[in-house]
Amino acid sequence: MNKKNIHIPPIVYLGFVAVLLLMSCSPKLRMTGGEVRERGNASYYGGKFHGRTTASGERFNQNAMTAAHRTLPFGTKVTVKNLNNGKQVVVRINDRGPSSKSRMIDLSKGAATKIGMIRAGVVPVEIHYHNGAATGKKIKTRKRRK
Repeated sequence: MNKKNIHIPPIVYLGFVAVLLLMSCSPKLRMTGGEVRERGNASYYGGKFHGRTTASGERFNQNAMTAAHRTLPFGTKVTVKNLNNGKQVVVRINDRGPSSKSRMIDLSKGAATKIGMIRAGVVPVEIHYHNGAATGKKIKTRKRRK
C-alpha cells in the first residue's frame, strides 16, 4: 500500500489558530439555561434627561434603577456588575442607547451610584440576563376558578 504524506502548510495552522482566538474574544458568552453574559464598558446619564420621555414612552427618572441598551427588549431585567469593585445592581431596560459604540449600556445615575461609578464616568462591566426572559413581555396567566 502506498501511503502519501499530506503536507499542510504552516499558514493553514496559523489561520486556524487565529479563528479560534477571535472566537474566544467575543464579548457575548452564552451560558447554560438561557443565561447570557456580556462584558464591555458602561456609562451613566441623568441631569438634563431627567423627566424627558424615554424610547419606551415612560418618563426618565435619574434616581430609578433603569438603563439604556441598543437591542434588549424594554422591560428586560439585567444585572450589571462593576468589574473594578465587584458591586452589582439589577436594572430594567427602558431606553435605547448608548450612542457611543465603545459602550454597551448606559445606566441611570441612581444605578451608577449603587455600583460606585460616578467619579469614573465609564467603567468595565459584566451584564447578565436570561435569554428566555428577555422578551420584555408579561406572561399571561389564567385565573383559577375556585
